[in-house]
Amino acid sequence: MKSDANARADTDDGPFYRGAIRWLAELEDGAILRVAFFALLIGTASVLYVDFRELTANEGAALAMPMQPILPPAFDSPSQGPMPNVTTAPDVLDQPLEITLGSGGQLMLTGTFDPGSAERFAAEIEARGEYVQTIVLDSPGGSVVDALAIGSLIHEKGLATKVASGSLCASSCPIVFASGKTRIASPAAAIGVHQIYAAALSGDPQSALRVAGTAMSDAQSTTADIMSHLTQTGVDPALWLHALETPPDQLYYFTAEEMQRLKLVTEFAEN
Repeated sequence: MKSDANARADTDDGPFYRGAIRWLAELEDGAILRVAFFALLIGTASVLYVDFRELTANEGAALAMPMQPILPPAFDSPSQGPMPNVTTAPDVLDQPLEITLGSGGQLMLTGTFDPGSAERFAAEIEARGEYVQTIVLDSPGGSVVDALAIGSLIHEKGLATKVASGSLCASSCPIVFASGKTRIASPAAAIGVHQIYAAALSGDPQSALRVAGTAMSDAQSTTADIMSHLTQTGVDPALWLHALETPPDQLYYFTAEEMQRLKLVTEFAEN
């Protein structure tokens, strides 16, 4: 004799899983595959949503960190002297590149090479015609792509470059300085290099995070472009070996003797 519990188990009103099993058994194979596919699709969408939330949170945290140090400490190396004195205010150097016309055919480039600065520089050169003779630099660097483009135009036009006493020319800025037909600097000028990194390839931290997987390949390709450019401008490409050896949060500052030996400077001036 069946108990009340056994009687209920044999009906459609039993536990939910029994009804679910019976429902699945009645489905055709194609219908089962469709159900499985949609279940998998929903599960995948849920995982992607969670990953997107985590990526967004991590990206926000990464963007809050300074991607381009303004005045990094000197790299601890016995072959270089103390960190040169920089008198330009850090908040001025931190601004996007400002291009201003000075007296005596000088064009002043002050601030960070931001994405698009090469286009602004080219437009300024075109507008000023033959008046511009010397590019005066005071920059902590920035976008390597823009620095190379600016340097290539300087080299093409046969313009001079200059770094005055108290000014900074660091990171990608020496690429621009090395592009001058005549390269003038104070013996005490703060000219330094360090390793390039993902944010500096484009100047855009968000793009750098998105291309982190190919950053190593991009860095190697860009390094080849830099050394080729230095060779074309007459500067010893061995200069960039110091960049490859120096962490991106520090700088290798060149001494006056090194600037001359590496052909980075063609003429020293006190101001």
